[in-house]
Amino acid sequence: MAKKKGDRIQVILECTEHKTSGMPGTSRYITTKNRKNTTGRMEIKKYNPILRKYTIHKEIK
Repeated sequence: MAKKKGDRIQVILECTEHKTSGMPGTSRYITTKNRKNTTGRMEIKKYNPILRKYTIHKEIK
């Protein structure tokens, strides 16, 4: 019996405020999401160590 492929996929989250700040580098996180429950792009507040504050990170492709 063949194993069914899971619905969870890996996604990359990138900081939205970092691009506009003009500082070098990027803040990225790797996480997983269920593609059936979350069909749109994810937005999560995560810590940006370069800006030293919590910012919104959006899913990129």
